[in-house]
Amino acid sequence: MAVDGTDAYTGVPGLPALVRAALTAARGSGFPYSCRPEQGRLLHALAGGARARIGETGTGLGVGLAWLASGAAPGVRLWSVERDPERARAAAAVFAGRPEVTVLGGDWRRIEEYGPFDLLVLDGGGQGKVPGDPPADVERLLVPGGTVVVDDFTPASGRPPLHEGEPDRARLHWLEHPALRATELRLAADLSTVVGTRLLV
Repeated sequence: MAVDGTDAYTGVPGLPALVRAALTAARGSGFPYSCRPEQGRLLHALAGGARARIGETGTGLGVGLAWLASGAAPGVRLWSVERDPERARAAAAVFAGRPEVTVLGGDWRRIEEYGPFDLLVLDGGGQGKVPGDPPADVERLLVPGGTVVVDDFTPASGRPPLHEGEPDRARLHWLEHPALRATELRLAADLSTVVGTRLLV
């Protein structure tokens, strides 16, 4: 999630219709934390490479999920989980006409029931950023060659990357994960994302 992410779409042209519908739901609910347009475009592009399954944690009101669904090929199934019941219901309504999209209510670990995934977007749990929330097990949740996306980092200006003056252990977990080939992508001056591909062997 991105602080003021919903407002970042003001005046942005050419949005997919499903993204516009999710933004309408987010604005109507006063939900400010939608993924930013830069992140959405990345998700849209990555979704096009999925063969069968896409998973997401942290649906919010479905803006990121709408980018994913808009970019996915026909026949690809998408699952997203949202812990807030009201948001989960509102997001599910956005995708009511899209049978390939399922919005789940509950803890992010519910996504584990539907893997392994070609693409897994960790936006609301499973990132390892919060004490008591261990990182998702990508060796179990990704197919070989599958991609994980961990968003909402501040771009690093040195090595090791720092968070509040200390080594950013969450970011390093993904960048140095032995089962991944991962890199950090700078999407804007104040926004970066870690993208990793599960090794084939």
